[in-house]
Amino acid sequence: MFIKIYNFLVAVLYPLVIQGYVKKRKICGKEDVQRFNERIGKPKKERPQGKLFWLHGASVGESVSMLPLIHKILETYPDSHVMVTTGTVTSADVMQKRLPERAFHQFIPIDNPVFTNRFVRYWHPDVVLWFESEFWPAVLSSISKRNIPLILINGRISNKTFKRWQQFDFICKELLECFTLCLGQSEEDAYRLRVLGAKDAVCLGNLKYAGLPLPIDEKAKQSLLKQIGHRKLWLISSTHDDEEVRLAKVHKKLKNKYPDLLLIIAPRHPNRGGEIAAELKKMDLSSALRSKDEKITSSVDVYIADTIGEMGLWYDIAKIVFIGGSLIPHGGQNFIEPSRVRDAVIVGPHMHNFSDAMTRARKADAVMQIDNMDELEQIVDELLANDALLDAKCSLAYNWAQSETKVLDGIIDKIKVYF
Repeated sequence: MFIKIYNFLVAVLYPLVIQGYVKKRKICGKEDVQRFNERIGKPKKERPQGKLFWLHGASVGESVSMLPLIHKILETYPDSHVMVTTGTVTSADVMQKRLPERAFHQFIPIDNPVFTNRFVRYWHPDVVLWFESEFWPAVLSSISKRNIPLILINGRISNKTFKRWQQFDFICKELLECFTLCLGQSEEDAYRLRVLGAKDAVCLGNLKYAGLPLPIDEKAKQSLLKQIGHRKLWLISSTHDDEEVRLAKVHKKLKNKYPDLLLIIAPRHPNRGGEIAAELKKMDLSSALRSKDEKITSSVDVYIADTIGEMGLWYDIAKIVFIGGSLIPHGGQNFIEPSRVRDAVIVGPHMHNFSDAMTRARKADAVMQIDNMDELEQIVDELLANDALLDAKCSLAYNWAQSETKVLDGIIDKIKVYF
C-alpha cells in the first residue's frame, strides 16, 4: 500500500514541485544535461543482445566496489553485458573510465513511476544487483512487478538505521519484499534485514574486501627502487594530522639501530605534504616531497608521498606497513589493500570502521595491532631484523586477503539459480 501511495504522489507532484528541483540541479551542474534523457527513462543506447546484468550504486565508493564483481560476471558469462547505473555526475565519470569491455554506464532514472517503468521496460535486465543503501520505491517496484530477480548486495544496517526503520517497519517490510534476496555485509546485517522484513537474507562476506589490485606505474617503481638502493624501509599510509609526528618519533628511535632506515609517509590528504615536512624538520629529520619531484638521496630520512593515485606503488615497494587513522579515534583506514599485495600489516588501537574484518584477520594472525608506540617500535624492529618472520607475516596477510575474495564466488553461485 505504501509504494502505491508513494508512486501516485510522486507522479502528481513531479510537474508541480519536483521538476523545479531538478532544474536547479541542472543549473548547479549536478545533472549531465547532455544525458538527461536517461534520467527520464529514454536512453539513446541500444540494449545489447543476450543476458544483461544491471548493477546500481549511488556513490563513487559503491560504484568502485562493483568492479571486481563486474569482472567476475563477465568472466563467468562470456556472452553477457553489464549495465551500471549511478545518480551523480562524478560517479558517472569514474565508472566510464574504469568499466571493462561489455560493460557500460547509464544514469539511474528519477524515482518517478513514469520514468522508472519506462527505463525497466526498455532495458529489461535479467538480474538486478542493488548496491545502494537507499531504497527508491518507484525503481524497486518497477523491477519487482516484472518478476526480475532483485538482489541487495553488501547490505549494511547500522544501529541507528535499524532503530529508525523499526519505527516504520511496515514501510521497510514492503520495500524489502521487493528484493528476491538480500546479502548482508555481516551476519549481524543479515539478521537485521530479516527482522525488518527481508524474505531471504544471508551473509556471504563483504564485497569491499574483494577489490581489484591497485594500479602500479612500473617505470616510476623502477626509478624509486634505484634511488632507495639497499636501504631498509617501512611505510605509514593514510595517516591523519598528529599521527605523522608520533610515528616519526618511532622512526627516529629505530634509526639508532638501523642508521640508513627510510620511512615513507603517504598521508590521507596529500595536500598536507608541506605541513608534514615542516614538522619533521623540527625533529631534525630530513625529508623529500614526491609532489616536488625531490629525490631519495642517502641523506633523506623520510620520503613524503604526497600525491594522488600512487598507493599501489607504495604498497608494492614496502613490505612493512602501518595503517593510519588508527592511532586516533577516526576508526582506521583500509588495511586489506596492503594485505592483498603481501605486506606485513600493523594497525593502531582504533579500527572500529573495520571491526568485522579485524575480527577475522586477527583470528588468521593476518594483522598486528598495537596499543602504544613502544609496541610499534618493537614490532617494526623485529620485522626489520628477521627476514623469516617478515616473510611469514606477509604470507599470513596475503592468504587471509585472498580468502576474503570468496564472496565473489558466493554471489555468482546465487545468481546462477536464476538461469
